[in-house]
Amino acid sequence: QLQTSGGGLVQPGGSLRLSCVASGSTFRGYSVGWFRQAPGKEREFVVGIRWPGSTATGSDSLKGRFTMSRDMAKNTVYLQMNSLKPEDTAVYYCAIGSRVIYSTLGVPSSYEHWGQGTQVTVSS
Repeated sequence: QLQTSGGGLVQPGGSLRLSCVASGSTFRGYSVGWFRQAPGKEREFVVGIRWPGSTATGSDSLKGRFTMSRDMAKNTVYLQMNSLKPEDTAVYYCAIGSRVIYSTLGVPSSYEHWGQGTQVTVSS
């Protein structure tokens, strides 16, 4: 089970760090992805790590602002979001998959388990 937290309201230009905890399991051996979904839009790939360590980031607008890290001892992955913009407003999800290949890191159907999502709102 994945538990996502850390969302909230932040002003443009601010930062947030989201957490995704694997309860009763581990991220070891799994690829992990962060996705987001804004109202009326499709789920969008943010960033992901294919086990054991190949990373990929979604659109160019995210590169340099959003980074992902793991703390295997805490069974937690993080999404650090900097220089947030109003267009980053969405529900953010983490997901894991055991059969994700690098070329499908950004494909939601590649993942087997999803967290419940956490709302991020960027507004002044």
